[in-house]
Amino acid sequence: MNQRLEIRNIPNEHFMDSLQMSAFAFQDELTPEKVEKRKKLFDSNQVWGAYVDDTLAAKMTILDLQTYIQGKAFDMGGISGVVTWPEYRRGGLVAKLLSHGLRVMREKGQTVSFLHPFQFSFYRKYGWETYTEYKSYEISVQKIPKLGPQPGRVVRIGHDVKLLNGIYEAYASRYNGTVIRNEAWWKNRIFSFTEGTVAVYYDAQNQPAGYVHYQVKDNILKVHELIYLHHGACLALWRFLADHDSMLDKLVMKAPANDKLPFLLDNPRIKQEIVPYFMARIVDVTGFLTKYPFASGAKGSLQLKVKDEQAEWNNGWFLLQVDESGTARVTPVASASPELPTASCTIQTLAAMLTGYQRPSFLMDIGRLAGTTEVCESLERLVPARQTCMLDFF
Repeated sequence: MNQRLEIRNIPNEHFMDSLQMSAFAFQDELTPEKVEKRKKLFDSNQVWGAYVDDTLAAKMTILDLQTYIQGKAFDMGGISGVVTWPEYRRGGLVAKLLSHGLRVMREKGQTVSFLHPFQFSFYRKYGWETYTEYKSYEISVQKIPKLGPQPGRVVRIGHDVKLLNGIYEAYASRYNGTVIRNEAWWKNRIFSFTEGTVAVYYDAQNQPAGYVHYQVKDNILKVHELIYLHHGACLALWRFLADHDSMLDKLVMKAPANDKLPFLLDNPRIKQEIVPYFMARIVDVTGFLTKYPFASGAKGSLQLKVKDEQAEWNNGWFLLQVDESGTARVTPVASASPELPTASCTIQTLAAMLTGYQRPSFLMDIGRLAGTTEVCESLERLVPARQTCMLDFF
């Protein structure tokens, strides 16, 4: 017997159906407080359901977000809450939701998409690829850096979004793949789900140059975010954290993967771990490359063949012409011209390269990027090197 499948937005009246599905999948207990928090975040226009014979069988949320890439804001579709009831699993519903989602994001101009995978190999099948990782620290109280007095002052504050976001944006724009936050994101995602104290550092010129968001509980200091705009701010905030030593057994925190804290410690033998975190996907190759800020002064032309089994508009040849300013002109072409250098890769590899997670030379060494040495050297010049980072979760 054939079942009727329809993918459509989940209406407000089906909110509890959607929430109960998520609670079951993520083994989450629904307290009245949690229900109210989730209701505040529920936006029917962003939540898509796969209905089988009018029964909600699977769902997915596409958050309307922005991200920094090479210092520029890109519209980004944040995939979250992908769940299916057990009786409908392995029936291809998630694949259909993701395929539908790619079209929705493309129509909205969201040329890139991020998600936090339950399994990396699963989402690679649909075009996403790892783009960032973080460094996890666990530091015993004896090894927390002991610093002398620092210039400036640290002030504990409330939830001053305007102040914090100004510091955050200056920091986040230095990385590829950070979320651009608005007031609603701070209130509903940061402060609503993360308890603790916020302290801001003002430097010797009385300029806000960093902040730390942290919580002390059960003799553990958990740093939610440590943001600083220069090394002096870093030292001052670490001095502030160290002054909690009488309350602590240890400090735990996450930092960008290129963080150099151990080098600054008297005893760098602390517990640290590199953890793969989020995945990225290029939704629209033409739109993404056209907006992408390539390196200025490194002009070049090449032909790029992209393999994308899920989005036919990305599957094929593209003529990429980058001028002196780093601005690209991108033209889909039927076939390659013998007059220009060529390169080929999958949509996953393209995301890893252009987010800055992996360099073109490495991708060519491992067989993920095909082409001549000449085209590899051209891509090395054209793609700016910048660290990836994701400080949020969705």
